[in-house]
Amino acid sequence: MHHAPLIELTRGGIPESLHAGSVAVVDRQGRLLAQVGDPCARVFTRSTIKAFQALPLLQSGGVNALAWGERELALLCASHNGEAQHVQVVQGMLDSVGQDHTVLRCGCHVPLFAALGLGTVAPGAVHDERHHNCSGKHAGFVAYCVQQGLSLPDYTDPTHPLQIQVREQVASAVGLTPGDLAMGIDGCSVPNYAMPLAHLARGYARLAGEAPQDSDLGPHLAALADAMVAFPALGSGTGRHDADFMRAGGGDWVSKTGADGVQVLGSRSRGEAFALKVMDGNMTAQIAAAVEVLDQLGWMNAAQRAALAPWRAAPLLSARGVPVGERRPVFRLERAAV
Repeated sequence: MHHAPLIELTRGGIPESLHAGSVAVVDRQGRLLAQVGDPCARVFTRSTIKAFQALPLLQSGGVNALAWGERELALLCASHNGEAQHVQVVQGMLDSVGQDHTVLRCGCHVPLFAALGLGTVAPGAVHDERHHNCSGKHAGFVAYCVQQGLSLPDYTDPTHPLQIQVREQVASAVGLTPGDLAMGIDGCSVPNYAMPLAHLARGYARLAGEAPQDSDLGPHLAALADAMVAFPALGSGTGRHDADFMRAGGGDWVSKTGADGVQVLGSRSRGEAFALKVMDGNMTAQIAAAVEVLDQLGWMNAAQRAALAPWRAAPLLSARGVPVGERRPVFRLERAAV
């Protein structure tokens, strides 16, 4: 892999830290439009593929049978904060198939709003699997298994019929075969897949603005994108950048973060998307790089630049608010030859 410097931190005018990675900008046909570093670098996709992991449930007719709406679809794609608004929708999803939270195999962690310093857990509060940032995805897995008469205790196993279907649909969405996907296990215990960065971008170009030939996936991808854009706070939560990105996009941008430095964003009007990976997994650098990519692509107007200014490269301040350094982008997108 031949990654490139993306974000540099300086102190006293001297470089102090450097975050390297790669960017791929792709259209829904899979054509590489611009790049930084290695657009073919194989990276684990982490939570960015949640929309694609939901496809078996949509294709089976399960969402329609349950009369789930955009709120539930947004939770299928979510890496949420574990706020009350998220837990409530997840509980409703479980209720609709006659299950409780103990069936979820995602495990339990401190809600992200607390883990990320966006709030505090009330004294004596108890959190469970519903507060896990992936609980919406897992509720969808449970619903599929209940509807299809599949076993629940082992639904995270790579050989489970559900996960075989998920692997096939993830591959189809990004323009690969199931055998092309390298497998690892994600933090929520389900299989996750590594793929070339450009193929991940292609999946989001299709999600954001599916091509007419997507006769089987197209309607489902559109429904998931509609839900993500309509309820950005359900997809992430208070104080999270994905919500701010989609609000700033005004209905055009479909944004999703993944753990350890992965970010994807698709433009619905353009049928294009970019995927980036910061190799050291630094989320601050990941978000700053994403805003810079948006700017270099010309996708932002003045109002959008102002709205996303808090997320981009910026001066570094001491605890007293004194400027001590700078966080700045150090890359330029290389445009593909026309």
